[in-house]
Amino acid sequence: MTRSVRRTRRLLQLAGAGAAALMALSACSSSSDAKDTTSDSSNSASPKLSGNVTVFAAASLKESFTTLGKEFEKQHPGTKVSFNFGGSDTLAASITGGAPADVFAAASPKTMAIVTDKKDADGTPATFVRNQLEIATLPGNPDKVSSLKDLTKSGLKVVLCDKTVPCGAAAQKALDAGKLKLTPVSYEQDVKAALNKVELKEADAAVVYKTDVKSAAGKVEGVEFPESAEAINDYPIVLLKNAPNAQAAKAFIALVQSAEGRKVLGEAGFLKP
Repeated sequence: MTRSVRRTRRLLQLAGAGAAALMALSACSSSSDAKDTTSDSSNSASPKLSGNVTVFAAASLKESFTTLGKEFEKQHPGTKVSFNFGGSDTLAASITGGAPADVFAAASPKTMAIVTDKKDADGTPATFVRNQLEIATLPGNPDKVSSLKDLTKSGLKVVLCDKTVPCGAAAQKALDAGKLKLTPVSYEQDVKAALNKVELKEADAAVVYKTDVKSAAGKVEGVEFPESAEAINDYPIVLLKNAPNAQAAKAFIALVQSAEGRKVLGEAGFLKP
């Protein structure tokens, strides 16, 4: 073989090796880029929720929100949902007074307005359920209460929520619709307090929500009345402006508004918004 032929073959071998090395380097670079992309994607994922979520909610939401709070903690290990249940007006006043909270769920748009008017809400409140009034009587309904008018009978001890509380304002609206006047033995600061009076047999009847009669599980008997259709309350929920744990608070509100949340609230007796 001549020297010229050997030289040509040698050059071809070197060129082939160089091409193979270039291909290997390119593949390595592509693999590295893929890893970097995966890493970037992982880093941009939603952060894991943790910490405490403080929810101020109307007293009538106690049972259903407690259930949803436990479900939230189960779905997000490392979180804790703390509730402050009470009259919506009192809760709203606490929020505008600087009480630290993440979420506010009120029993009426009017009490929610106390918070939004002070610019203490982050975003627009959304109605997530509605609630209707019902008369709670002693088990067996010994006083034979069958209408709202029956509550005006002489000698009957009736309890109402305070007029500043959503359930009290709704009761007054129902009484006005029926052109009825009623003087209760006491005005209570939230619906659970009114219900408790009947449960303890300290009152013969109280005007509360259907959900409260249901939650009492036989400790009271419910009596429906047509005037209640004139006083159905919308329940709004909102993230608060200075929420200490806004990320988790948004997730809790999402749970309340989800199909799972609607199921829990529906089973408690709440109406769809």
